[in-house]
Amino acid sequence: MSEEKFTKNILCIGAGYVGGPTMAMIAAKCPNYKVTVVDISEEKIAAWQTDDLPIYEPGLLDVVKQALGRNLFFSTELEKNIKESEIIFVSVNTPTKTFGEGAGKSANLQYWEKCARDIRDAAESDKIIVEKSTLPVKTAIAMERILSTNEKGLKFEVVSNPEFLAEGTAIRDLEKPDRVLIGSKETESGLKAREEIVEIFANWIPRDRLITSNLMSAELSKLVANSFLAQRISSINSISALCEKVDADVNEVARAIGKDSRIGDKFLNASVGFGGSCFKKDILNLVYLCETFGLYEVAAYWESIVQMNDYQESRFVKTINQALFNTVTNKRIALFGFAFKADTSDTRESPAFYITQKLMDEKAHVVISDPKALRNAKRDLKDFNNLIEYEEDPYKAAHQAHAVAVLTEWNLYKELDYQKIYDAMEKPAFIFDGRNILDHQKLFEIGFNVYPLGKPHLIHFNEA
Repeated sequence: MSEEKFTKNILCIGAGYVGGPTMAMIAAKCPNYKVTVVDISEEKIAAWQTDDLPIYEPGLLDVVKQALGRNLFFSTELEKNIKESEIIFVSVNTPTKTFGEGAGKSANLQYWEKCARDIRDAAESDKIIVEKSTLPVKTAIAMERILSTNEKGLKFEVVSNPEFLAEGTAIRDLEKPDRVLIGSKETESGLKAREEIVEIFANWIPRDRLITSNLMSAELSKLVANSFLAQRISSINSISALCEKVDADVNEVARAIGKDSRIGDKFLNASVGFGGSCFKKDILNLVYLCETFGLYEVAAYWESIVQMNDYQESRFVKTINQALFNTVTNKRIALFGFAFKADTSDTRESPAFYITQKLMDEKAHVVISDPKALRNAKRDLKDFNNLIEYEEDPYKAAHQAHAVAVLTEWNLYKELDYQKIYDAMEKPAFIFDGRNILDHQKLFEIGFNVYPLGKPHLIHFNEA
């Protein structure tokens, strides 16, 4: 299809974990739209046009290939593409502030604000701006104010379209989502802009899954959804600590309560903790929002979910230290997995990052293995890189190790030859299953001292 035959020009600013896959799916499903993704990183933009994509997501490469060069394009030319587009998705990073007012809780909006000013300065025609980044409630109003200061008489409508993708299943979530939420102002022009965005997704998503709301409801729904999911993880993790004390099995407890239709069984797997770019950031954003309006009890309630997650990570390291005779100094500890979850290369807020730091504080000899995330692990741990080993092969990582700790639920780790691993390790050999994915009884029979989460420990000597 020649460029002049495209019915709409869609631009996405930001080629990360949200912008890249979302635009690839829109391009694949809407061949009549020209979809362009821009980013300041030349390296990232180049990688999107190869078979070695800058992020790993099952099925993503196939979707990109469907549309690349046909109606999906990647570029570093921001100003040119702003001019040529009618609809602009903003998918830039909004990390938690590390300084000033709201440090540690509120979102750092410097990249988002720069993006708004870039759009205002480069635009030569009216546009619909779609918030894709996770943003504090009422950010759309601030964006509208910036855009409205243009001296060209241009009209901008801001629409909120929060993403609800789960990394590892993002392509499935994009193709068959539970819902797509689109919020706008309840004005004539706002409703018209909202309907234009609805029409994009209606190309492949049933109308009953396209939910519309006002702007504030859409922005708040993103924070609340992630906070509720994280709440369930922290809740079952708190029970895992109790289970270990009373010799209960957290999996059996989760199965029993999950059969209650009022509760359900999703997000009830005990683990070393939640990670990823959204959960912690969104909860703290919600906490800050509540504090801003004087709702301190509400803020404390939601903040406790993050505190429980921090506790679970610390408790895991404490268990390792105590099991290894109260010292891990100079002991080789092999970490199986560094991505925050399986089927992604994303390491943002990964429990493995914090566990590695704590083990390094104890002077352990840490070896990290992961099938997809080692490049990001090296970047995250650059301050320790001369002290940490990185080994993609888990057998080599575990060679002569005192302990193995499973931190990511990759299927690969379920299928390893643990007899071979045990034979090559220092004795006594320990395994700490931070995801409860292994056959603990079989590991015990091989000779391992096995420490699951929320279950009785299986050890060959009396615990201190």
